[in-house]
Amino acid sequence: MPDLTTLRHIVSFSPLLPPWLLYTLALLAALVLLAGLLRRARGTLWRAAAAAIVLLWLSGPERISETGQALPETAILVVDQSASMGVGQRAAVAHQAAERLQAEAAHIPGLTLRTVTVRDGHGQGTRLFAALDQAAADIPPARLAGAILLTDGQVHDTPPQVPEHLRPADAGGRHTTLPLHVLLTAKGEETDRRLRILQAPPYAIVGQTATLRVQVDDLGPHPDNGAEVALQLDRGGEPPLRKTVRVGQPQDITLPVTHPGPMLVGLSVSPLEGEVSTVNNQDVVRINGVRDRLRVLLVSGTPNQGERVWRRLLKADPSVDLVHFTILRPPDKDDGTPLSDLALIAFPVRELFQEKISQFDLIILDGFENRAILPRAYLENIAQYVRDGGGLLLIGGPEFLGAGSLQDTPLGDILPAHVPVEGGLVEQRFRPTLTADGHRHPVTAGLPGAGSAPDGHDAEWGPWYRVLRTDSVHGQVLMDGPAHTPLLVLDRVDRGRVAFLLSDQIWLWSHGEGGGGPQSELLRHVSHWLMKEPELEEEQLTATIADGRIVVTRRTAAPVAPRAVTITAPDGTTRQVPLHATGIGLSQAEAPAGQQGIWMADDGTHRAFAAPVQDDPLEWSDLRATATVTAPLAGQAGGGVYWLGDDPANPHLPTLHAPAAGRTAGPDWMGFPQRDARLVTGRTASPLLPAWLVLALATALLLAGWWREGR
Repeated sequence: MPDLTTLRHIVSFSPLLPPWLLYTLALLAALVLLAGLLRRARGTLWRAAAAAIVLLWLSGPERISETGQALPETAILVVDQSASMGVGQRAAVAHQAAERLQAEAAHIPGLTLRTVTVRDGHGQGTRLFAALDQAAADIPPARLAGAILLTDGQVHDTPPQVPEHLRPADAGGRHTTLPLHVLLTAKGEETDRRLRILQAPPYAIVGQTATLRVQVDDLGPHPDNGAEVALQLDRGGEPPLRKTVRVGQPQDITLPVTHPGPMLVGLSVSPLEGEVSTVNNQDVVRINGVRDRLRVLLVSGTPNQGERVWRRLLKADPSVDLVHFTILRPPDKDDGTPLSDLALIAFPVRELFQEKISQFDLIILDGFENRAILPRAYLENIAQYVRDGGGLLLIGGPEFLGAGSLQDTPLGDILPAHVPVEGGLVEQRFRPTLTADGHRHPVTAGLPGAGSAPDGHDAEWGPWYRVLRTDSVHGQVLMDGPAHTPLLVLDRVDRGRVAFLLSDQIWLWSHGEGGGGPQSELLRHVSHWLMKEPELEEEQLTATIADGRIVVTRRTAAPVAPRAVTITAPDGTTRQVPLHATGIGLSQAEAPAGQQGIWMADDGTHRAFAAPVQDDPLEWSDLRATATVTAPLAGQAGGGVYWLGDDPANPHLPTLHAPAAGRTAGPDWMGFPQRDARLVTGRTASPLLPAWLVLALATALLLAGWWREGR
C-alpha cells in the first residue's frame, strides 16, 4: 500500500465549565426565553440569541486539524479443504480460486487478503465460522473489511445471525455489517443419495436375528420420496442378502447371526442417476455375536480343595449357567447312612447324560472316579457329545490309577493322554512351565508370570506337588511338569474338544503357595477354548483398519506360519502382502486401505474382514455442493453467492473491488467497503469562537434587544 499522509479537520468541544453548570445555565436561559415569549416582551429573541452565543462559547467549540496515515484493511479468505472437498475437482477449483483472489487483492490499494485453510473438523463436520472467528480475533475491528468463504457449501457451524466480528461498532456505538461472500466449487445445486443407519445393535445372540433400522434419502432440489431402491447386505464371506426399501422412509431389516464373535455387515444402496458421489451410499455395521448363556455341567468326585476354585470362577461369570453335582461317596461304600441324608436331591443321571446332555456347552469332570455311578451307555453319550461338537475338561488325580479310571471307559477313546497304573503318579515339588507350543497357543500365551524362555526356567509360578505321568500323548502339550512330564494337553476330537489337566493341585495357586499363579486366567482360557470362543482359537487371522491402513495379524500354534496374505479391497482389487514376525506365533502385514467398505484378508486357509471407521460421519452425511446452508447468512451480511464451476483451469471467479460506499456485491463482482482506518500522526486545536468575537456579538445582540424593547 502507498504511504499516504492526509489532513483532516473536525469540530470538537472542550467545555469551559462543568457540564452540570452548563446544563443549568441553558435551562435558566430557556425559562427566561419562555417567560418573555408568554409576556410577548419585545427584544426577547435578540436576548435569547445573545445567551445562545455565550452558551456556545462556554461549551468550548474547537477546530481540530489532524494529520494521519491511512491504514490497510484486512479481508479474511476461509478456504474449505475438508474431506467433502475431495469429491470431484472441488479441491483443485478452490486452490486455483484462492490463488487468483490473492493476486487480485494485491492490486487493490489498502486491502490485504488473509487466507485461512480449514481441514479436519475433529468429528464435528466442517467448521468454517469457528476458523473465521479465530482469524478475526487479532484484527482490529476498524481494519476488518469482511470475509469470503471458499467452500462446497456444507458448513456445519453456520450461525443463525451474522457473527459479531462482522458487525463491529463504530465510535458512536452503532454496528456496521461487513460483507460475507460465498464462493461455491460447483456449477450449481447438486443431488446425492445417502444411506443412514438409524439403529443397529452392538450385540446379538447367535442363532437368532439382529434388526437394523435404515433409511435412504435422496438430497437435492427435487427428491423422489417413496421410490423403491435396492439394498444389498454383505456379511463377510457369506452369500449377500438383497432387500427393497423406499426412499425417505425408515425401515427395519433383519439378518441372521450365524457365529460368535465380530460380524461385519456391509450395506450398500443402488446409486441415484446424476448424483455427485456414491461414497455415502454404503455403510458398515459391526455386530458382536454372543451365546445366550453358556451352560456348564460340573461333576466333582470326592470333595476336594479344587471345588471351591471352580465354583468361584464359574459363578463369577454372568454369562455362565452352572449345574454342579458332587459325588460325596461311591455307591459301593455302605456305612448305614440313610439315602435321604446323602444328598438334597437324587443325582439326575438320566436327565443330565441322556436327555439334556446336548444342551450343555461344556462338561467338567473334576476328580471323578466312575465306580458304577454312570452306566456305560451314559459314558458313551459323553464321548458322542464331544464328537458332535461339545467340550470336555478333565482334572486328573490319583483316581486315574484305580479300577474306576475314566480312561478304561468309552471316554478313553477321546482322552488326549493315557496314564499307566504302575508309576503313573509322581509326587514331588515342581513348578509348572509352558512348553514351546504353550508360548504360541492363545490359551496360555501371555499368562502372568510365565516368563519368555522356551524351556520355562524363568517362570515365576508357585509349586505343585503331584502330577500324573503319561505313557502316550496325542494333541498339544501346553504345560509340563517335572522332567517335562505333560501337564496340560488340548486335543480336537471330530467337531469337539477335550482338555486334560494331569494334576489336581491347581488350587494351590489360589492359596498363594510359593507366590501363587494365574489359576483363574488359565482355567477361564481353557474353558472358553473348549466352548470355541473365537479369540482363543490357536489359528487366527484378524484385520483392523485405522488411519487409512489395514493391519493383518496372523496367530498360529504351528512352528511354521504362512509367509503372506492376500488383501482384497472393496472394489475387488487384490494384492499380496508379506507377513513379518512380531512375536512368538505372531506375524503381521500392513497395507494402505483408503476405500470405504469391507476389506478381506486371506492366508489360504483363514479369512478375516475389516472396515474403516469414519472419523467424521457428519462430514460424509451430505456430499452435495449447495447454497442452501450459507446463502441466507450471506444475504444478511450484504454479500454475494457465486458458483465457480468445476473446471480448475478456468473457475468463474467474480472480480474483486473496494467500493467507497453503497453495494458490496453484484452479479459478477464482489467488494469490501473502504472503512477509512487511519493512524493519527499529528493534531492541533484552535477555538472556533474567540472571546473578543463572542463579546462583540453578545453586546450587539443585547443592544439590539434594548433598542427593540424601547420602540
